Amino acid sequence: MKNVTDSFLSLGHRPFAGSFGFNTDILSTNLINLSVVLGVLIFFGKGVCASCLLSDLLDNRKQRILNTIRNSEELRGGAIEQLEKARARLRKVEMEADQFRVNGYSEIERERFNLINSTYKTLEQLENYKNETIQFEQQKTINQVRQRVFQQALQGALGTLNSCLNNELHLRTISANIGLLGSMKEITD
Repeated sequence: MKNVTDSFLSLGHRPFAGSFGFNTDILSTNLINLSVVLGVLIFFGKGVCASCLLSDLLDNRKQRILNTIRNSEELRGGAIEQLEKARARLRKVEMEADQFRVNGYSEIERERFNLINSTYKTLEQLENYKNETIQFEQQKTINQVRQRVFQQALQGALGTLNSCLNNELHLRTISANIGLLGSMKEITD
């Protein structure tokens, strides 16, 4: 052990007598460090090839990277396929929405047209009903006026006849008037 320590001390500059120091010469210390590392590797790594280990590690790493890239490409392909399906569904839904919108507008216009026509028909029916009611009431009023005028005329005529006629003439006039009234009643009914 004394030789190893001496070799460390001999490579650097010599310390003063009786003192302890470090070797600061970089070239000589790196050689010593490399020789120690190689010695440890050789001693503990008997039968293991360092380049083989490194090659295996790099190959494994390369395979993992390639597998990751392959998986990413597959996922990307699946995502693109799903995106295209989603776009196709979107186009289909947009077309259906446009069709519903067009059908909705035409249905609204058709309903509006039907409502307007129905309203006109209802107004026309109401107008006809109003006119029929007015005509009926006018006819009823005219008939009532005719009856009153006729009754008043008849009463006046009867009063005149009663004062001027005798019994026999009176009975014939009454019979004739009754016949006239019967025929007028048939005409008005």
